[in-house]
Amino acid sequence: MTLKDLESQLLALTPAEKEHVIQLLTHSLVSPQPEIAKPPEISDGEAYIANTQIAIWELVNAQDLGCSDRDLLQMYPQLTQSDLDTAWEYADAHPQEIMLALQAIDE
Repeated sequence: MTLKDLESQLLALTPAEKEHVIQLLTHSLVSPQPEIAKPPEISDGEAYIANTQIAIWELVNAQDLGCSDRDLLQMYPQLTQSDLDTAWEYADAHPQEIMLALQAIDE
């Protein structure tokens, strides 16, 4: 995707969607630590929310089973909405990785 492609897509967003994009970008610029980690001591290359032992695939699986963001924040009080937003972005950007992890738990 080119910057020009992205620009046309951003301009097509609703005001609320644009506000969300701005919040995500701002957060990514000021975040003091990476939000996604792949710590070898607790995973085999799986992506986790940084400083937790909560795998992205676990959150995706819960969402697939019908859990809302609100439900997940209650289940995992150490997470923030920003953590979940980051998890969904990561899952969208790495669908093959998430699919393989979910298939592994079904086996």
